Formats: sequence, C-alpha cells, structure tokens
Amino acid sequence: MTHDHSHGADKPRWKYDGVRVIKGDQLDPNTAQTPGMFRKVAIDHARVGAQKIWAGTVAIAPDAKTGVHHHGALESVIFVIRGKARMRWGDRLEFTAEANAGDFIFVPPYVPHQEINADPDNALECVLVRSDNEAVVVNITDVDPVEKPEAVYWVDPIHKHP
Repeated sequence: MTHDHSHGADKPRWKYDGVRVIKGDQLDPNTAQTPGMFRKVAIDHARVGAQKIWAGTVAIAPDAKTGVHHHGALESVIFVIRGKARMRWGDRLEFTAEANAGDFIFVPPYVPHQEINADPDNALECVLVRSDNEAVVVNITDVDPVEKPEAVYWVDPIHKHP
C-alpha cells in the first residue's frame, strides 16, 4: 500500500499539515477566563487548526477559589501538574473531591463547578483539555452554594487587585 503525502508540486504534505510543537513560553492568555484562575491556550482552531480539541493550562493562586462556571456541551479533562485541587460541583456546589499532582479530573458537560487551590502556600498548576476546538466558558453568578465561599482576589497580568 502506498500513501500520497504530497501537497501538490513537490511540497510534502506533512511538512505543513503534520506535527506542531507549541513551546511552553508561547501559550496565549487571550482565551475565556473565569475569576480566580488564569487560563492560557496552547491548542485550538485559531492557533493550530485543531478540529476537535482545545488544550491549555490553568494556574490558581494559593488558597484561591474560582468563580462557578461550566463548559457547555464540552467534556473537560484536568491533569494536576503541581499542587492540590479541590473540586466542588452541583447545583449548589454540594459535592466535593480532591486531586493531587499526577491525578486526572473529568468534568462532564454542563456541570456547574468550582476549582479550589487546597494548598495555602503553593500555586495549583494544571493542564486542561476540552472536547471542542474553541474555549467555551459559561460563568455563573446566581449559584447559592451550600456554604458561601470567601472572596479571593486573583492578581496577574490580566486581573488587577480591586
């Protein structure tokens, strides 16, 4: 069996349509954000032509909590690189689970959730992968959690202290 790997006049197809490497220092913060976390995109349709996935990173400051949000019809996978993540989810954030470095978290479509950095001293760093090529983030402001989360201000190059 032979494969035609050409892109026309002597140009190898895979040179232009093959593997792409996105360097860690080239991630783009110009993506949908949720208060309390800082996302950067590595892979999406605009950056690499991805058709079915979105991938990036998220950082959460020590002892910080994010706003409640969901990702529409998308499935999400979170891989914890460093730190301790506490996830709360449900209509009133009534359920909770924790994940440590090396653990994976799966978030089904439309599930309201909140990420919490359960470490008071160190940042939480994760890799995110979603099942579509665009960032879908629906921030929810009318959730009445079973316990009121404290206000934590996220400060980074995009978010300034109030």
